[in-house]
Amino acid sequence: MALLRLRHVVFLSLFQVLWILPAVYAQSSISSNATRHSEEYCAMYDICGKRSDGKVLNCPYGSPSVKPSDLLSSKIQSLCPTITGNVCCTAAQFDTLRASVQQAIPFLVGCPACLRNFLNLFCELTCSPNQSLFINVTSVNKVNNNMTVGGIDFYITDAFGEGLYDSCKDVKFGTMNSRAMEFIGAGAQNVKEWFTFIGRQAAPNLPGSPYTIRFRSNATDSSEMVPMNVSTYSCGDGSLGCSCGDCPLSTVCSNTAAPVSPKKGSCAVKIGSIKAKCIDLAVAILYIVLVSVFFGWGLFHRTRKQSPASKTKPLWNNVVDDGEVQSISREKNPPMQVLEDPVHLRSGVQLSIVQGYMSKFYRGYGKWVARNPITVLGSSSAIVLLLCLGLIRFKVETRPEKLWVGPGSKAAEEKQFFDNHLAPFYRIEQLIIATMPDVKHGKAPSIVTEDNIKLLFEIQKKVDGIKANYSGSMVSLSDICMKPLDQDCASQSVIQYFKLDPENYDNYGGIEHLTYCFEHYSSADECMSAYKAPLDPSTALGGFSGKNYSEASAFLITYPVNNAINKEGNETERAVAWEKAFIELAKGELLQMVQSKNLTLSFSSESSIEEELKRESTADAITILISYLVMFAYISLTLGDSPRLSSFYISSKVLLGLSGVVLVMLSVLGSVGFFSAIGVKSTLIIMEVIPFLVLAVGVDNMCILVHAVKRQPLTLPLEMRISDALVEVGPSITLASLSEVLAFAVGSFIPMPACRVFSMFAALAVLLDFLLQVTAFVALIVLDFRRTEDKRVDCFPCMKISSYSNSDKERKPGLLARYMKEIHAPILSLWIVKIVVICIFVAFSLTSIALCTRIQPGLEQKIVLPQDSYLQGYFNNISEYLRIGPPLYFVVKNFNYSSESRHTNQLCSINQCDSESLLNEIARASLIPESSYVAKPAASWLDDFLVWISPEAFGCCRKFTNATYCPPDDQPPCCSSSDGSCSLGGVCKDCTTCFRHSDLHNGRPSTTQFTEKLPWFLEALPSSDCAKGGHGAYTSSVELKGYESGIIQASSFRTYHTPLNKQVDYVNSMRATRELCSRISDSLKIEVFPYSVFYMFFEQYLDIWKTALMSLSIAIGAVFIVCLVITCSLWSSGIILLVLAMIVVDLMGVMAILHIQLNAVSVVNLVMAVGISVEFCVHMTHAFSVSTGDRDQRIKEALATMGASVFSGITLTKLVGVIVLCFSRTEIFVVYYFQMYLALVLLGFLHGLVFLPVVLSMFGPPSRCVLREQQQDRPSVPSQQ
Repeated sequence: MALLRLRHVVFLSLFQVLWILPAVYAQSSISSNATRHSEEYCAMYDICGKRSDGKVLNCPYGSPSVKPSDLLSSKIQSLCPTITGNVCCTAAQFDTLRASVQQAIPFLVGCPACLRNFLNLFCELTCSPNQSLFINVTSVNKVNNNMTVGGIDFYITDAFGEGLYDSCKDVKFGTMNSRAMEFIGAGAQNVKEWFTFIGRQAAPNLPGSPYTIRFRSNATDSSEMVPMNVSTYSCGDGSLGCSCGDCPLSTVCSNTAAPVSPKKGSCAVKIGSIKAKCIDLAVAILYIVLVSVFFGWGLFHRTRKQSPASKTKPLWNNVVDDGEVQSISREKNPPMQVLEDPVHLRSGVQLSIVQGYMSKFYRGYGKWVARNPITVLGSSSAIVLLLCLGLIRFKVETRPEKLWVGPGSKAAEEKQFFDNHLAPFYRIEQLIIATMPDVKHGKAPSIVTEDNIKLLFEIQKKVDGIKANYSGSMVSLSDICMKPLDQDCASQSVIQYFKLDPENYDNYGGIEHLTYCFEHYSSADECMSAYKAPLDPSTALGGFSGKNYSEASAFLITYPVNNAINKEGNETERAVAWEKAFIELAKGELLQMVQSKNLTLSFSSESSIEEELKRESTADAITILISYLVMFAYISLTLGDSPRLSSFYISSKVLLGLSGVVLVMLSVLGSVGFFSAIGVKSTLIIMEVIPFLVLAVGVDNMCILVHAVKRQPLTLPLEMRISDALVEVGPSITLASLSEVLAFAVGSFIPMPACRVFSMFAALAVLLDFLLQVTAFVALIVLDFRRTEDKRVDCFPCMKISSYSNSDKERKPGLLARYMKEIHAPILSLWIVKIVVICIFVAFSLTSIALCTRIQPGLEQKIVLPQDSYLQGYFNNISEYLRIGPPLYFVVKNFNYSSESRHTNQLCSINQCDSESLLNEIARASLIPESSYVAKPAASWLDDFLVWISPEAFGCCRKFTNATYCPPDDQPPCCSSSDGSCSLGGVCKDCTTCFRHSDLHNGRPSTTQFTEKLPWFLEALPSSDCAKGGHGAYTSSVELKGYESGIIQASSFRTYHTPLNKQVDYVNSMRATRELCSRISDSLKIEVFPYSVFYMFFEQYLDIWKTALMSLSIAIGAVFIVCLVITCSLWSSGIILLVLAMIVVDLMGVMAILHIQLNAVSVVNLVMAVGISVEFCVHMTHAFSVSTGDRDQRIKEALATMGASVFSGITLTKLVGVIVLCFSRTEIFVVYYFQMYLALVLLGFLHGLVFLPVVLSMFGPPSRCVLREQQQDRPSVPSQQ
């Protein structure tokens, strides 16, 4: 698709010079029957006949050279300054020569040295007075009873031939983004190939010489021949002013450094035969140092403990050294409050002032909720339901530019500028037909066969017959397609070589004609497309190597369709209606037709991705629903007591679990409703991720609350149990929830809309979930425990079982709690286990840091689409068969073309342009495509315009005597539009060139001349007389609005990227072209920016690492600050920060291992990982800080209480839900949700319940518990110390 825009700019004639040369040869090959070869003697003179196709033939008779008339002499001097005195051509011969070479001049005039050498070749052949010295007639033919030249030998020195070729080989033909040699030499790679192309005899009605010309460099002594050796001009000659783009040897390029391809790859160190990246080596060294320090510390600590001095210390000192229970008589901390244990134990909890106030609040609040559960449940639910009313205005944002492109996006602004000032990029409809690989050899056979070509004609007929209904009117391809010359659609298909007419298949020669056109598509008129432009076979074929087009294994059929700025306007809707009909045809009839020929078909339209994404949003709805239902079921079961058949229907808490899940959903709906009410649209990411996130946080809190109530003695009244449970876990729940809320809230400052909106919705959802947990869910706990005590059946509370009796006055710890306390904790307390755990986790974290550098930015389109989408095969084929990249435009703002400004020479690339001009820099960048990602020099409307008005291009810019525009002779009114016949005696006979050399200043037009002639150029159709006409090629390249002031507000120069097969290629290509434009803009002081249709969507990846690191740093930093403020413990907050960072880093390491790319989805998941990881860390750390005993005892108690709740509330809940996602039909769910969520849950579990307990048991903060005398009569109330 990348070449579509390029191809529509091509001219009516691919290689007019081939029509030039035959006339030149025929008119100048006046051979003689005599064998005289001497100076001032002609070998051919005058015209003696014409071929059946009208090509003139010279007389084969030798004669002395003749003195021309003064008029003829001046004409010859103007075109052939090397020829003076006598000549060997008549006035008719010279006029034919002049008319013929004028077709080649526009291709070469940008490099005067090449043009002069090229003209000298044919001037010497036609008019040289010494013609017989280097022209030898080798055969004659009889035409209409006249003898004519049938073949000649043309003797030329190697020096002239090489000089001619060297001066022309690099000259650009900007309109086609190719070399002029493609047109005047069929892509010749050396002078021999060029002369072979020039000298071949053309068949009737085909371009080329009317007789054979053999170019020879050596002549025998007996032949009397002397090779022609006119001096050649080097393109590096400063007096002839070739540009750097046309001639790298030009003197203006001497001060410009040659482009050097930057070395790719990161820093690496070679150690023997092993080559390692610097980051890997640094991480390995750091790991060795850390492990050495750790072992040294451990050895010192163990030695000190076992020393005699240590053994004689009082027991109390040993306890204090380990950071355990502290005496109340020891140093007091003023901002602390002491909370007495409510069960009359011998210890209290020394809390920070914030935690103290929280505990005091929860003590009174818990009692009040226990007394008024209905009031609390009703009021809290009513507030959230009120927020849910905003769902009336619920809308989902699906436009990619609104999801991934921020309001201040540079790429979005550039796209808007391009669309408004120039033209929106066209829409692409494409078919790819390919052969199947051979089973035995694995190589796909050629698709270029007669049957397959006829199949293309049938497919084209079907596509042309599509009639789509839009608002009662029928829309066909011809109504919406792009028409470069306002006549025929610019469809890209190999059957364009037959003018899309099946009758031409046999008339033109079938497959042989196709093979011929593959080689001469740019130089053969019969290979011209139906829309009057050459078709590069690389745009219509795939699966070939080099230029072996006949080996192609795929046809690429592309239909460019006009686009509109307003995506919701009638023009776009008409195109979408046709595209839907096109896809339906491809899925049905076309697929059957192709498969019947044992071929494969893939297809796509401009609207395909959007339509498939809409289908994707519902494709996995059942999978996601099942995932949530499984989690709901598990949650409902896990909140209950150990199942016993005799009491299960009473002790179970299914209704409580379901009610809690409903509260979680209400918090999500309340968040969405609030933002919908204020006009913020939701996204698919929000709908897919936030319920999962809030469910993780909410379920964990539910488990912690229920288990805390269960741990309270049954001897206490329910009111006290609720109050004590809230005092025990309320501060940690508050700490975790506020950390998460703040972490997400600060993410709302991220510029990427998808991440920003996610953070906003998630912050409010987590906040509402927390508020509902401590209000409505606590009220539900009260009601559920009342139900249990009242012996009512779960789920059916109206049913009361009188025979039920609860014999367990003291509840036994659950199986999971017993495992944590009796198995898990003792294993982790072993010294060798601690060492292994620390070493393994640190090693994995450091390895993950090294692996993070291997994460690639991007989001593969195939992953986003359903696995059964027809676009899956299309994207595979695109990467396999496409041979050129997307179109690339260099856009210039405010081009000042006035005579006083230097902008013209700072932009152009022809003679007299600056060596470091924009177009020369682009040409240099194209020499290093592996790093610049620029495939070709840019097509330049400015270069072509300057050539078009040049006096040398006398067939281009012409005017009547009344100074109005005069078109070329082969176009109306000079050429009759009815029969296509042209006559030199027509109405254009009085036309003259627009300017003489004296009218221009150093070859440049004045401001007035530029203003007057630019519209002429843009309206001029390309023709055989002047291929530089700008209509079609540059119609949308220049904005004429307000240009009369001398400022062109917007103009563009078109080229192409190299083939981009990976997401990282798209990102790097955008970065490279932006850096190029930035450097050029700074150098020229002209605003230049690159534009390609994909830039807007890939701009996010230029700074995706910055966005990710900023988001994660803010989230983790917010958690640290909240922990520090609430706990007033730098020690605890630091440990939480460390573990959170390790979880995130390890998750990124897993991303690298699983080749998960960094994009908005994965960034959102990483930010979410911070929120979920808080649940694994905060509760454990808080439980450890308020436990008694030495560190091992405290971690055992923390694992028995919070460990069981965290494991059942988060780990198991998420596992059962995540596993269901692996059955998704869309790979994005499998990769970004199943794989990442599974990795997150496992890493959170391992770090929260393995690594964190080990760290706390070795380096944990001192206990907040303080020893007090036993108080038998004092009630359990908080007291301030």
